[in-house]
Amino acid sequence: MNRDSPNEPFPTPAAATATHRQRNFTISARKLPILKSAPIEAMSTRLGGLPIPEMIFGDNLVNITHDPSGWSISFTAEAALDLVDKTGERMLRVAYAGEWSSSRERTSAGISEVVKPYDWSYSTDYRGTESPQQGGRQLQKSDEDKIPLELLKRRDPILFADEVVLYESELDDNGISILSVKFRVMPQRMLLLCRLFMRLDNVVVRVRDTRVYVDFETDKVIREYTAREDKFENVKRNLLMTGLMPDAITIALRDSNQVANLLPVVDHILESVSLGSAS
Repeated sequence: MNRDSPNEPFPTPAAATATHRQRNFTISARKLPILKSAPIEAMSTRLGGLPIPEMIFGDNLVNITHDPSGWSISFTAEAALDLVDKTGERMLRVAYAGEWSSSRERTSAGISEVVKPYDWSYSTDYRGTESPQQGGRQLQKSDEDKIPLELLKRRDPILFADEVVLYESELDDNGISILSVKFRVMPQRMLLLCRLFMRLDNVVVRVRDTRVYVDFETDKVIREYTAREDKFENVKRNLLMTGLMPDAITIALRDSNQVANLLPVVDHILESVSLGSAS
């Protein structure tokens, strides 16, 4: 497919943006096609030459704004990729990299295709881009404010919901790395989940979740970041222990919802901010 074909319709950002106002908050979501070649090259340049994932939705956006104060948090592909390691210090090797490097029949050029000088798994610990409230109030670490899971289990009417993919890569047919944002808005509260799901076959599985909870009645925002990770073989063994058949395990390894809770937590950060006038 020619990314720059003039015959392909490309909606404007305004036309592709859906917006919902709930109490003091405005929630926006924008979904546009994969970037064309020129914007991809420009983004790569801004990111210090980082190669861009095959499926890059660089114009996609999810944004939450507290209208009275101007505080906001947004989620975009470029900001997420800017946190990907560009030095190669955290690069991963595919499962057969050791065989390649030990084989005299392979050249150094061949090995460089397996071991790349940047984190080619596109793993990011991106938690959104926050713009502080007028006066500087912003998310701060808190051990007291928890996301009220019981309230979120209620069958409240959903007023606005969407899922927005920011980028995706098949890691040279060795797995998947996908960053997406989904959210749902109810009358009294909303929950957003930004999830990185990275599976490098026979090496490692990672799930990095950023949840943003908004209470529309108190104007309180809670952000919870949880990183989970385990060796691929451990995840596969744990799936087998759940009683899944081999074919079902293969399918499960493509579904972050089926593997996330099987992974040990390696990092956890809880933050909150009260944006109400009385706070």
